[in-house]
Amino acid sequence: MCGRYAASRRPEDLAGIFEVEKWEPEETLEADYNVAPTKEVYAVLDRPLLKDADDPRPVRQLRTLKWGLVPSWSKTPEGGARMINARAETVHEKPSYRRAFASRRCILPADGYYEWVTGKQERDLEVEGKKKRPRKQPYFVTPADGSVFAMAGLYEFWRDRTLPDDHPRAWWVTCSVITTEAETSPLAVAPADGPHTLAEIHPRMPLMLTPDRWDAWLDPSRTDPEDLRGLLAPPEPGLMRAYPVTTAVSNVRNNGPELLKELAAPEEGTLF
Repeated sequence: MCGRYAASRRPEDLAGIFEVEKWEPEETLEADYNVAPTKEVYAVLDRPLLKDADDPRPVRQLRTLKWGLVPSWSKTPEGGARMINARAETVHEKPSYRRAFASRRCILPADGYYEWVTGKQERDLEVEGKKKRPRKQPYFVTPADGSVFAMAGLYEFWRDRTLPDDHPRAWWVTCSVITTEAETSPLAVAPADGPHTLAEIHPRMPLMLTPDRWDAWLDPSRTDPEDLRGLLAPPEPGLMRAYPVTTAVSNVRNNGPELLKELAAPEEGTLF
């Protein structure tokens, strides 16, 4: 799954990486080293500009969205905090995601994501849905080459009918991260005393899109679900590294670059 991640890159840097044509300086977000559900996050998407109705051409934009998807048909936004992840295996058919999957796909840029390691037996119980997995030693997972972690995402519009049309919060734009099965192949860089594959950390992981898939994923003219499902294949293995970080990241109130500092070993009482 993806329940927490880090996003510290500046918008002008993201604009260059993703060849963004349009972004609003007033939407600039502070570097966030502990991104949690319901927070505002950056998203890259291709969509015509509302202010230019004469030009239907999709424009590559950097937008700020709220993490936690609210379907357009939802009566209230209350379920958004629970819809932070969409499974790659079923995203094309689930009522909450299938329309967004067909035409409202985005990329959620990150430095990497956090995940908490537990023992194998507890992970097996979680996969079977029999037990909520307690959080123990947090690990940070990030591209081994230091590049941006481009997570496949979906976005949706929701209209708050309790507000007038001209109210600035009349429309919500929300998003969800697509997840897939975690890699079982060896990490590019693994800790000496700890997990050596992503699957040993957690059975799920965010779906990372490599640059060769960015344009196809963002293209709103591609709407056939079967065609799009081909883009959900995981990238080639061996691109990621993982390392232990401070348990301070477990508290969403903590935020700062120190959360990404690699520990020499797991903290006491949280051994793998």
